[in-house]
Amino acid sequence: MAGATPRMAVEIAGIRMRNPVMVASGTFGYGVEFADVLDLGRLGAIVVKGIRIEPWAGNRAPRMVETPCGLVNAIGLQNPGAEGFIRDYLPFLRTQGVPVIVNVWGRTIEEYKRVATRFDGVEGVSGLELNISCPNIKEGGIAFGTDPKMAGRVIAAARKVTKLPLIPKLSPNAPDIARMARAAEDSGADAISLINTIPAMVINVETRRPELANVVGGLSGPAIHPVAVRLVWEAARAVKIPVIGMGGIAEARDAIELMIAGASAVAVGTANFTNPHTAPRVIDGIKDYLLRHRMRGVKQLVGSLGR
Repeated sequence: MAGATPRMAVEIAGIRMRNPVMVASGTFGYGVEFADVLDLGRLGAIVVKGIRIEPWAGNRAPRMVETPCGLVNAIGLQNPGAEGFIRDYLPFLRTQGVPVIVNVWGRTIEEYKRVATRFDGVEGVSGLELNISCPNIKEGGIAFGTDPKMAGRVIAAARKVTKLPLIPKLSPNAPDIARMARAAEDSGADAISLINTIPAMVINVETRRPELANVVGGLSGPAIHPVAVRLVWEAARAVKIPVIGMGGIAEARDAIELMIAGASAVAVGTANFTNPHTAPRVIDGIKDYLLRHRMRGVKQLVGSLGR
């Protein structure tokens, strides 16, 4: 019916969200950092910064550098560990009325199992996003997310120890994203999210030295958005499970583009640093788009790419 309020609510992997706009891991801290700036309850979901079973200090500084239309970071997944997060941050998040998805990581399959086990059944945790872009130290440093068999082993191992929804976060470095998405689905994933950052490097031409102490970091922001659109489109066509799209969302049209390509939900990342109100603006923009195009809800938008 023309003029009727479009349905914004979505359900992703059993996680009910009031709208399809999440905030991406690593760009929103643990929620508390943004609580004085915006109403967290407006968000579809909060994906917290990556958590390992044990605390981790991350990389040496400098760890971030701006680039035209982007940001290159080498934070190194600094985090307080599972117990520190549950003790210091989760009590606050439980009061916000928004689903909390915990991004988890490890350097071995056993570490992934341990952290997934620890969060299973923990009140206030709605799902786990598996960061499979980490290097497997027992396999010579090969990233879990670049090999479908290795990714499948990680996902299957986590699936055995938790009933929580599992959402592997796929790497743009995978040579065949469709194959990777199918491997995730076949191994027990309930949804997939993509893309993670793209490896990049910035050199100070005056000193002729790298800008980052780690030399190489991950590029995010508007510069990677067209890459994200293509990979989301390929992944969504390959699987039946929901796809969460991210990469360079700075305004509503970016999120809408990812949804037309096949994403059932989206996550705002680097834009949170430049404008903390980006996610609410994207939510409003999607609603306005649905009204203008006389769509009943976001489901009509998902995968609606014409030929």
